[in-house]
Amino acid sequence: MATAPDRLLLRLEWKVVRRLDGRLQGAHRTAYRGSGIDFTGLRAYVDGDDARHIDWNVTARLDEPHVRVFTEDRELTVWLVLDRSASMAAGRPGRGKHDVLAELALVLARLFGRGGNRVGALLFDTGMLRVVPPGTSRRHALRIGAELERTSGSRGGATTDLAEMLDAAGRLARRRALVVVLSDFIGEGDWERSLQRLARRHEVVALRIVDTADDVLPEAGLIVVEDAETGEQLVVDSADPLLRVRFREAVDDRDARLAAGMRRAGVPVHRIDTGRDLAEALVEVVARTRDRSP
Repeated sequence: MATAPDRLLLRLEWKVVRRLDGRLQGAHRTAYRGSGIDFTGLRAYVDGDDARHIDWNVTARLDEPHVRVFTEDRELTVWLVLDRSASMAAGRPGRGKHDVLAELALVLARLFGRGGNRVGALLFDTGMLRVVPPGTSRRHALRIGAELERTSGSRGGATTDLAEMLDAAGRLARRRALVVVLSDFIGEGDWERSLQRLARRHEVVALRIVDTADDVLPEAGLIVVEDAETGEQLVVDSADPLLRVRFREAVDDRDARLAAGMRRAGVPVHRIDTGRDLAEALVEVVARTRDRSP
């Protein structure tokens, strides 16, 4: 009998993966300029070249600096950093932020794995960390899905430490990799410094999963508002104009600080709304990534 992750992946392969297959590889291939594995020749040194690639024997013989040229290493190691904290449970049943995160994780694992790249996952919740080592097969994508299903019921009582999540990713990804962070980025900690450290060693892409409940206060009179991370509850009048203005200002301030922090770290952040078609959202991510590529 097919498992829940198997059924979900089968549906996503028909609806999403087939539409995106081949696009994701091209979007990231040019971003990696490592030493590669195959030596292809020599050329004269130009300003900005990595001095470690200088061939000193040829340089001495020709009396002019020359560097070794390698073919581009197209195989990536991809790490999916998956936020499993309490705030990710927001949203309508069956289409909450954690549901969209699970779909994204399966699609990305399958797409990158089909290209021969190794995909690993780090599942982070306050006080808990699970790691799926990198692999390539469809079965491996299902393993990531199974781990997501295992952690779907666990919710911590403390606010998510985003810095701890990013630092854990940095410790895990020892060699240069593509790190894709899937989170709503609701939490605490000096995450910007941690993100800058991570981005210095790896290529980092942020997929920010957002639900209407994060941005809009419904006009429903007296309502109980609960902090998903801490469990703290408060009764408020959602029709109060001053409260609505303050809520909007807080949302705008949160978004501005997030965008500024990502920009300073040089990390592209893509908004993924829970109500949007997943394939369309990922096509847009790929297009924006290509636009940023040199």
